[in-house]
Amino acid sequence: MTKAERQALWETRIAEYKKSGQSVREWCATHEDVNPKQLWYWLRKYKNQDVVYPGNSNRWLPVEIREPSSGVQGNSLLVRIGKTCIEVKPGFDPALLSQVVKVLVALC
Repeated sequence: MTKAERQALWETRIAEYKKSGQSVREWCATHEDVNPKQLWYWLRKYKNQDVVYPGNSNRWLPVEIREPSSGVQGNSLLVRIGKTCIEVKPGFDPALLSQVVKVLVALC
């Protein structure tokens, strides 16, 4: 099993455990392939991390809407990824924007 596969497996398990409302011991008793020590390890590992659980492939980010300054014509959208800003104007190339965002997300 690759590292990514193992991570995805444990993200699924953690999501199921949290959704169950059970204690670690109770949940592991119904999931005999999971040792309580393993579950505690993975819970600690992801304690301070933003884990994207299966089924939640999109993350919502805050959006700030401002009134356009005078002299600006047409509609545009300002996208911030980390310290980077991208201004998207009408007629943009969606494929190019998608590629740029993927690169920025990987770098930030």
